[in-house]
Amino acid sequence: MVLIVKYIALLRGINVGGNHKVSMMKLKEVFHSLGYASISTYLNTGNVIFTSDQSQEHVQNQIQTCLLHLFSFEIPTLVKSQKEIQFIEQSVPQNWENNQEYKTDVGYLFPESDFPEILDDFDVNKQYITMQYARGAVFWTLKKEHYSKSRINAILKTLHYKNMTIRNINTTRHLAQI
Repeated sequence: MVLIVKYIALLRGINVGGNHKVSMMKLKEVFHSLGYASISTYLNTGNVIFTSDQSQEHVQNQIQTCLLHLFSFEIPTLVKSQKEIQFIEQSVPQNWENNQEYKTDVGYLFPESDFPEILDDFDVNKQYITMQYARGAVFWTLKKEHYSKSRINAILKTLHYKNMTIRNINTTRHLAQI
């Protein structure tokens, strides 16, 4: 019996600030050419939903190799099963929101940085930001008025920053429900 798995590919660093432009239509074509099925995209930030009977590791390597060849620049790609996305989404407190008052984000972690002690490496001001870890992700919430006081941008200076791809909580919740 062949097991079909619903995956979500989270592409890091595309279509940000006009750099590394990749159309979602082209991504769909690429995923189709790789033999994946039920392909859809969400937003223009590199969220591709698809199914495959191949292993998660194989799929991730195949996608990254193909994208590098096609676009001539590296696109770090993290592939999660829908169950993993749902686990992460359920780990985020339900009252954490992304709205006019609060900013809540999820940093999906590549394996190199996927460990609970990652929180110790972020030099944020815990008086203004709350951060948590769940297998596969770190997530944080803060009042927008305290953005600079929280020192959330300190994450950008860590080695872990290159080993994560960030989505807001609204996107995370949507991907978990697809």
